[in-house]
Amino acid sequence: MMRRIGKVIPQCAMSTATLAVIMLACAACNRQADKAPPIPRVVRTFTVEPPQRAEDTSFTGHIEAPDQVSLSFRIGGRLSQRSVGVGAVVGDGDIVARLDPENELNNLRSARAALISAQGVLRKMQNQHQRQSHLFERGVTTRADFEAAEQAHTAAQAQVEAAQARVRTAEEIVSFTTLKADAPGVVIRIGAEPAEVVAAGSMIVQLARREGRDAVFEVPADALRVVPADATVHVALAGDPAVIVRGRVREVAPQPDPITRTFRVRVGLSDPPASFRLGATVSGTIKGREISGVRVPAAALTRQGPDTGVWIVDPATQTVSLRKLDVLSSDPATALVGHGLALGDIVAAAGANLLKEGQIVRLAGVETR
Repeated sequence: MMRRIGKVIPQCAMSTATLAVIMLACAACNRQADKAPPIPRVVRTFTVEPPQRAEDTSFTGHIEAPDQVSLSFRIGGRLSQRSVGVGAVVGDGDIVARLDPENELNNLRSARAALISAQGVLRKMQNQHQRQSHLFERGVTTRADFEAAEQAHTAAQAQVEAAQARVRTAEEIVSFTTLKADAPGVVIRIGAEPAEVVAAGSMIVQLARREGRDAVFEVPADALRVVPADATVHVALAGDPAVIVRGRVREVAPQPDPITRTFRVRVGLSDPPASFRLGATVSGTIKGREISGVRVPAAALTRQGPDTGVWIVDPATQTVSLRKLDVLSSDPATALVGHGLALGDIVAAAGANLLKEGQIVRLAGVETR
């Protein structure tokens, strides 16, 4: 029995030693694995080159006034007179149209008659109140009669004030039958003819204010994306292209036209000549040399929070770092970058969403040793 035990103990010691050797070997393998360099990610890149001159962008439009107003009556009625037509020049306060005022004048006469009646009642109540006051001071009349006369005088005074308010309202309604221009301008549209019955608020005359001129263009969505917001627009008359006026974009429609799917762009003109009349056809051109920026593939852009940038490859360390950019415009294929890139920068053009700061990369087509 003792011999069997003696044989078993050396075998157990050998098993324990073997297990320890195996564990040490595994630990060494793990340390070697930890020390292994990370596998670089393969990326495609491009090098930033000097921006190429873009082509000129041209549109066709017309001249409009920057401020147009539709003049309308505040009440409905039959239009008895329209004293202006399309192209007429009007001044501030000039009468442009009238309604038939007969009904409004009758209401004014009735209100004035009611006021005269109320004033007669007030004088009667004033006299009665004075008599009751004297009698009450001498003790001839009762307090009840004096208070009744005082209340009647107060009520008569209120009736006069209400009648005066009705007269003022009737006079104002009569003034509404005359339509006046609120500023100097030119009539560009007519909405009603004499003898027509017009509703309150319907356009009678559309007036273009005389201050300034705008060139209005219908711009396609793809052209609007590549044009900077601060670009200078050179506007020329269709019949006289030698006369050129510079302008800046003043307003861009937030939604496209439902039929043409183009955006309405208003360009404010600086010191336009007299030949730039309302409605004249003009052409607007944005010079390609004024569209400054570097075009990059849209796939190279990456967004982190509110910032947009690209991954720049350091050729010395083969690592990437994120650089913020000022993106002027973009479309599904390319983006126009105003600031943030320098000539010779190596930019990761694909797989930007899979990269992270300081990651080691390998350029596509370049073998590493």
